[in-house]
Amino acid sequence: MNMRNILLVLAVVLVACSSTGGSGAAVGSSGTSGSGGASSGRSGGSAQSNSGTLGSSSSSGNVVASCSNGTACGGNVVETWTATSSCLKVTGELDLSLFTLGCTSAPVTGSLEVGGSWIANSDGTYSDNTTTSGTEQFTLAASCLVISSTPVTCSGAASLLTAVGYSSLNCADAGGGGCTCSGTVHQAGGMGLLSTDPSTSGTYTTSNNVISESSGGPQYSYCVSGNTVTLTPQSASPTVTGTIVLQTSASHGSSSGSTSSSSSGANSSSGSSSGSTSSSSGSSTSTAQGPCDIYKSGGTPCVAAHSTVRALYGAYSKPLYQVRRASDSTTQDIPALIAGGAANSSAQDTFCSGTTCVITIIYDQTGSGNDLQYQGSGSAVGGNDQPASATGESVKLGANTVYSLYIKPGNSYWVNGSKSGIPTGAQPEGMYMVTSGTHYNAGCCFDYGNSEADRKADGAGAMDAINLSNITAWGTGAGSGPWVMADLEYGLFAEGDSKKNSNDPSQTTPFVTAVLKNNGTTEFTLRGADATTGSLNTYYKGALPAGWSPMKKQGAMVLGSGGDCCATNNNLSEGTFYEGSLVSGYPSDATESLVQANIVAAGYSK
Repeated sequence: MNMRNILLVLAVVLVACSSTGGSGAAVGSSGTSGSGGASSGRSGGSAQSNSGTLGSSSSSGNVVASCSNGTACGGNVVETWTATSSCLKVTGELDLSLFTLGCTSAPVTGSLEVGGSWIANSDGTYSDNTTTSGTEQFTLAASCLVISSTPVTCSGAASLLTAVGYSSLNCADAGGGGCTCSGTVHQAGGMGLLSTDPSTSGTYTTSNNVISESSGGPQYSYCVSGNTVTLTPQSASPTVTGTIVLQTSASHGSSSGSTSSSSSGANSSSGSSSGSTSSSSGSSTSTAQGPCDIYKSGGTPCVAAHSTVRALYGAYSKPLYQVRRASDSTTQDIPALIAGGAANSSAQDTFCSGTTCVITIIYDQTGSGNDLQYQGSGSAVGGNDQPASATGESVKLGANTVYSLYIKPGNSYWVNGSKSGIPTGAQPEGMYMVTSGTHYNAGCCFDYGNSEADRKADGAGAMDAINLSNITAWGTGAGSGPWVMADLEYGLFAEGDSKKNSNDPSQTTPFVTAVLKNNGTTEFTLRGADATTGSLNTYYKGALPAGWSPMKKQGAMVLGSGGDCCATNNNLSEGTFYEGSLVSGYPSDATESLVQANIVAAGYSK
């Protein structure tokens, strides 16, 4: 499975298996009783019935000994299906190679159960209304407790690993310097497979007795028999064994042999705040000058400027970003409606009508060529990630509907700007981004700013980027987050050390202005505000961490991930990017205050 479906660790087997015949209470995901017996009235076929081969349990909660895979036979899945029982056991080695830990795997055990419904439509789309739950345990060796070359505690490791799909995770010190970790799973979507990005809707295909959800999504061998479909999740790292049994009121008969159908419907964006909406009316107002005009007047010109929602110069009228559609893999640039105005979302809507689109490039509006490209196969920069959906979220900018860059785990963007004006070494710089306090996680690391040219963790001071997250492995702010922090490599900082800064508040508004500036030798500053009202607040202004002076910036730029990502690994963070820029020099507070006023005047709203 790809990074979108990295499976986590699973502990003791608590899931019982039940069916619709027989007697005796069993703990099942849907709460139905019965310990076995083939359902009557089903037509022939090779579907496995729940006749006790998967084990049974009593209402007292006895542990299920094992979970057996179903026998695949295919069949027609177009229907609304409701989970009636499940038995899923996970064993083997957890693949940690993509997490930049000090180890590459950990032994895992555990179980999952599934409840809810799964709907397969005739147009090749699906809706996953299931909930996967369970308890999990795994052990981290002492060598694992290094993330991006930075030592972390057991609780720090738990903070990062929570982002992979846990509703809660606790890691405690164990003998030998490692950790024992136990967690709870309560995941919406991604039926039976713990995921960094579980899908609740999208497209599916069936072929060779296997259901495949979307491109690179979960896969299940399956067999339809009468009003029952039996699914076995396909996963090898770690190994998942067992079945999910779903039923419908309609009888479909059975199938022997494979079926094949292809999706013709549009893929719905999972996890989006509002999905695709009607396009802009075609009118736009310019704010006469943009943030980069203000920075230039303040003596700290923009050397990179990016946005999917508006022009950041009053005179800018060139493309803001590029989209690629799934139907024929062609691309189109999306410009502003007028010079200095909002993005022309109607151009995107027309181009992407009847199919799905992703954002492949966010253009550098300074003209320096620091265009951010997705870190994945087919892009100019390459990598292991995928481009973000072009319709992950729509918002209003004044009266205009625009689309954000809605980053999910497995999405990231990067450019090597070391030869095109991005500050290097100890040169001073500043930056800002407009992001969201309602879309975030504890995955490493939702950054925008200066990063490594080799996409590796190259030591303290090799990065200088804004971060918005609730990661607690290093420094934190007040409350539960997310916080405006600085990713300076080898740690996230809310102040001049890796401790809690009570003056750095949790950012809970839908639109957040985050500001970082660093003189490269002695001082950095963190500021922030609601992007729809008010003035900037200073959260920290003081010394660089010990060992980080002078800075050793390399002049690449990253958006959506940490600096040691994603040439060969995958981004684990999520967040929203509306606009941002990086400037040469150390901007004054007065200049930054004028930029904040310009952002407020732009009129962000839901």
